[in-house]
Amino acid sequence: MSSLLVDDIGELVTNVPTPGGGPLGLRRDVALLVEAGRVVWIGPARYAPAADRRIDAGGGAVLPGFVDSHAHLVFAGDRAAEFAARMAGEPYTGGGIRTTVGATRAASDDDLRDTVRRLRDEAMRQGTTTMEIKSGYGLTVADEARSLRIAAEVTAETTFLGAHVVPAEYAGRPDDYVGLVCGPMLTAATPYARWVDVFCERGAFDADHARAILTVGQAAGLGLRLHANQLGPGPGVRLGVELGAASVDHCTHLSDADVDALAGSATTDDPTVATLLPGAEFSTRSPYPDARRLLDAGVTVALATDCNPGSSYTSSMPFCVALAVREMRMTPAEAVWAATAGGARALRRTDVGVLRPGTRADLMILDAPSHLHLAYRPGVPLIRQVLHNGVPQCRL
Repeated sequence: MSSLLVDDIGELVTNVPTPGGGPLGLRRDVALLVEAGRVVWIGPARYAPAADRRIDAGGGAVLPGFVDSHAHLVFAGDRAAEFAARMAGEPYTGGGIRTTVGATRAASDDDLRDTVRRLRDEAMRQGTTTMEIKSGYGLTVADEARSLRIAAEVTAETTFLGAHVVPAEYAGRPDDYVGLVCGPMLTAATPYARWVDVFCERGAFDADHARAILTVGQAAGLGLRLHANQLGPGPGVRLGVELGAASVDHCTHLSDADVDALAGSATTDDPTVATLLPGAEFSTRSPYPDARRLLDAGVTVALATDCNPGSSYTSSMPFCVALAVREMRMTPAEAVWAATAGGARALRRTDVGVLRPGTRADLMILDAPSHLHLAYRPGVPLIRQVLHNGVPQCRL
């Protein structure tokens, strides 16, 4: 069995809390051994075992790979003109989703596949080793199924988002469309999906529709996720907690009751994670979520890109970390944890987002001595090398 040793590590982020290492479980003067795609040993560098191959980290920091738990990569076209209009002062309403739906329906499988692989590779180069991908730009039975089938070619974390918006052909008939989502569309999507999601917002789906879709999806064996409280206050967050959703995402407009519900969930074995998506606020000039309020209440927080062609066309988790620190009052350590271990919790995964014996050898090596540089040097390509399942993916 081939082995790989990573040594000359300046700082190792394990996300295994220790008395001296804080919540990131920081360790120094250590090495890390990989076999069969798994971490099998972490210990003092001077006691490092022999290995078949070696990677010299050059004194750089080593972190778990980013876990991006919210992304929309299956689409065609772009909405650059919409972005320019927002920057000129037009408000964001979510209405541009239908523009992408039209382009996606018209695209070939190969066109969609090329976009998914291009963006997945782009994210990998920036340290993302686990990525959730949603459907939601097809909104027909056939197009939602093919979107998930294509997404499943590059990730196990696929999410059925047939309830993204009500498509034009069902205008004025949301109940009929929800019936389609809960019936033939769910049946066609389930073989390719791990999760079901609903955009529970004004102009999309109300709480009753969201409850119906999530309940049927859960009965079909899918885990629950929810877009909630992005455009304004609403019932989404508390509905997600009530139903035991793994994650409620956006969480921009929260009441005290919303925060209390999330904080109560955080004390359970399977908390509902508040996944914050600062790329969306950056791209729409909207208020940022108050991460400090959530963290101080004890809520489990994750960060994700929300990569999509309309409201957050970024695949960069380092960018989201920097935004979280600058705009959402997170410390660098909190932001890094949220982008790695937090994302793993939002996907209910224990094998990623953490580096300890037995976890997947998904990691990145920075061209910097500390995790602090991810926020300290925004926009700088600091990812020197990425390992996914112990296999080097790129070297910059």
